[in-house]
Amino acid sequence: MASPAALGRPIFVAVDLGTNNCRMLAARPDPRGGFRVVDSFSRITRLGEGLHETGRLSTVAMSRTIDALRACARKIGRHRVTGARMVATAACRHAVNGAAFLDRAAAETGLRLEIIPAEEEARLALAGCAPLLRPGCEGAVVFDIGGGSTELMWVVPRGGPNGAIDPCIVDVTSLPLGVVTVAEARGGDLCELSYGAVKQDVAAALSAFDRRHRIADRLAAGETIQMLGTSGTVTTLGGVMLDLPRYNRDSVDGLEVDFISIMAVSRRLREMTCEQRARHPCIGTDRADLVVSGCAILEAICDLWPVGRLRIADRGIREGVLMDLMRAAGVMA
Repeated sequence: MASPAALGRPIFVAVDLGTNNCRMLAARPDPRGGFRVVDSFSRITRLGEGLHETGRLSTVAMSRTIDALRACARKIGRHRVTGARMVATAACRHAVNGAAFLDRAAAETGLRLEIIPAEEEARLALAGCAPLLRPGCEGAVVFDIGGGSTELMWVVPRGGPNGAIDPCIVDVTSLPLGVVTVAEARGGDLCELSYGAVKQDVAAALSAFDRRHRIADRLAAGETIQMLGTSGTVTTLGGVMLDLPRYNRDSVDGLEVDFISIMAVSRRLREMTCEQRARHPCIGTDRADLVVSGCAILEAICDLWPVGRLRIADRGIREGVLMDLMRAAGVMA
């Protein structure tokens, strides 16, 4: 049970509606720093299913997502909320009926979501996972492999108050390649040929970004560059790598893994059937047909910038939204 002091602190809510997932966090500011989660929700809805082919959100996918948003609304309704922000990302950005769907969602659930641009999506993801950036590096590649797109940032860490890292986003790029879009474009599970083709597509899409910031050249010259990833792909790989009997956020969030292990786990997942992946406690049926697409995107990023190690963040947009809300309300430093 929360203490009387905690009960007096305001509650803030963040909702993140992506191409594959619907997620919600409700949290109170923690006087010791950060915030404490008081309620949460996460459901795979596959809102973007079929979007690659039709350009529209399907009736079935919208209905699934409305059901998830109703569940969010019920949870939110249990709390006295001081501030909330609810965002929708790639699927609603790209679908011709994305805005109309959000109007329907507002009418049926009472939740008003806003479609945010890729740059804002990246900024929020970074704000959420920035505490995992280590001091002492000269730059950082931060990425979020989503369902409908992959957002990637070149970040220069700066010193903030009390020794914290204050990351400065130098540039953001958004690739129209996510786990759902890649899987649908390639017909589901990737064979070795299509896996290599996806890696080539990602490398080609990132080549101009690399040239602008000379990231590969900086690495070759010996600069210290960090890599930080946030998404279901990297957290799933972390859980599989640790052989967890079931997924555990505390074990995975902040985990640092070497590229050799990433490649080994990626190959292990490719060699499994979809049914075998579905039985893995850190994957399940909802991710079984998508995780290999995410591995291809991740491997391409690692190949392009051989930093050697990746830090995994099981945090992102929702946490970034909450910190924005709390700072704006003057209850977080």
